[in-house]
Amino acid sequence: MKKVILSAALAIAGTTTCLFAQTNILSTNTLAEQIMLGNYNPASFQASVVINKPADISQGITNRVSPDSLYSYLDVLQTFGNRNTGSDTVSATRGIGAARRWVYSKLEQFSSENENRLIPSYLQFDQSICSIDQHRNVFAVIPGADITDKSVVILEAHLDSRCEGLCDTSCVAEGMEDNASGTALVLELARVMSKYTYNHTLVFILTTSEEQGLNGARAFAKYCKDKGIKVRAVLNNDVVGGIICGQTASSPGCMGAGTIDSTNLRLFSGGTFNSPHKQLARFVKLEYKEQLLPIAKVPMTINIMSPLDRNGRGGDHIPFYDEQYTAIRFCAANEHGDADVSNPNYSDRQHSTRDLFGVDTDNDNKIDSFFIDFNYLARMSVINGNAAAMAASGPKTPEFDVVVTPGDEAISVFINTEKQYQHYRVGIRTSTNDWDTVATILNSDHIYIPLHGGLKTQFVSVASVDAEGVESLFSEEKVAMLNITDLTKNKQLPVELLQNHPNPFDGETTISVLANESIMDVNAYISVTDIAGKEIKRMKITLNKGVNEVTYEHGYHVVGNYVYTLVINGEKIQSRRMVFAN
Repeated sequence: MKKVILSAALAIAGTTTCLFAQTNILSTNTLAEQIMLGNYNPASFQASVVINKPADISQGITNRVSPDSLYSYLDVLQTFGNRNTGSDTVSATRGIGAARRWVYSKLEQFSSENENRLIPSYLQFDQSICSIDQHRNVFAVIPGADITDKSVVILEAHLDSRCEGLCDTSCVAEGMEDNASGTALVLELARVMSKYTYNHTLVFILTTSEEQGLNGARAFAKYCKDKGIKVRAVLNNDVVGGIICGQTASSPGCMGAGTIDSTNLRLFSGGTFNSPHKQLARFVKLEYKEQLLPIAKVPMTINIMSPLDRNGRGGDHIPFYDEQYTAIRFCAANEHGDADVSNPNYSDRQHSTRDLFGVDTDNDNKIDSFFIDFNYLARMSVINGNAAAMAASGPKTPEFDVVVTPGDEAISVFINTEKQYQHYRVGIRTSTNDWDTVATILNSDHIYIPLHGGLKTQFVSVASVDAEGVESLFSEEKVAMLNITDLTKNKQLPVELLQNHPNPFDGETTISVLANESIMDVNAYISVTDIAGKEIKRMKITLNKGVNEVTYEHGYHVVGNYVYTLVINGEKIQSRRMVFAN
């Protein structure tokens, strides 16, 4: 994964590492491109035995994803020695060229085993990176059965690796956690999921040059935007196979060196209120809880994280996020290192020659202690595959209204479009990243939902449910304010300072102000102080109608309680406390 991403517009322009933007972006297989555009006849790709029931697909993915298969991919990936973007492209056995040709051959193999329904291609682009001017991503598509909605679902990981030197092509750079683990996951899902039929097209992509600035993903996102390819969801997988915490780890992350966690995973995504990215993360978690958890041999906990990525870090979901495609990142709970190879005392594995398959502990020339947990990686694969399958199979997302009766701690939700379905889901949350309540509307287009607990501001969204019981992706969020009066002490301004989230927080937190109407031509800001009243930071905030947000990064201030205050035209309007816990 990329060490430092200041913004998704970041390129390392001006250095010899990465010059200028991507040009001459093309798919080497025009059929794959036409499928992503929806310009094809689905009957031409119909399986002889159509398996399209979501329950059958979910069960099939669960049963067929194999730790042994994942091991076999990783065992080959280590042999390429160095998969740096600037490494050998001619050798049949070493370098990024040999690796991507092997990946392509595996996709061809999976296709031949499934009636040639998986269509592989390269996504080629020109850009000067690590002294190489032309690069290739590898991707493959499973054509969707319904082209009335031509949006695609993308499963993604980066193939390239690195050691301490950004463009070092001679070092050992097996990159097993970062990111052979994600590569193996995408390959395994391409193998398993090619057997089934989905409404929407599925795309499996292995990118290059993630380590030099997310360039391969940036090329693919730009290609989609330029070609008009509609992207429904992007599931990026980066560092998804390790379970051991290093001496260092980028926050928010693992708890201490050497600790083990094989039952948690993290979902990173951008935005907070009304974020489609957070909504996708909630969808992934809901599908897991309702479809997979009841049959899981080893239950997993999915943690919806607040930031776009770990502090100071980045991944290949970010270029899609920048192009306003809905995108999230899967990441293991524990990482072995924060990738700070500039630190002479850095001894962890990530971004080093030490990111290996494992070690030989008994000197028999065979690895017997692995740094990848194949069972954990298999569970991560199943969660990915199930979410992608449901996103590619589900119905259309409805529009809705939410109404609050004055004086009543309840909401009424009315479905306005997509009324052909019998069931709908209503997601309700307060200041948390996940839904507090998911209600079901049965055989109706509206529902009355009592709400209790004293929290006055509710964020509401909805989804359709088809006859197979699969939810659509959830709608945008709307705000419901329950019987809120006298929000300010000295001025009757229709605003409320909401509780920050997460709270307590690690690294950064979001502070929100809810405005019932736009308040223009005022000087409004959030002031953060310590308990003694010393101001630490001041952040300007707009007061447009709805929820207005700022992100507070705590930096290196001490652990403890802090106060944040909404100030309008020099007058303190409302204050709340928050806790920095790390």
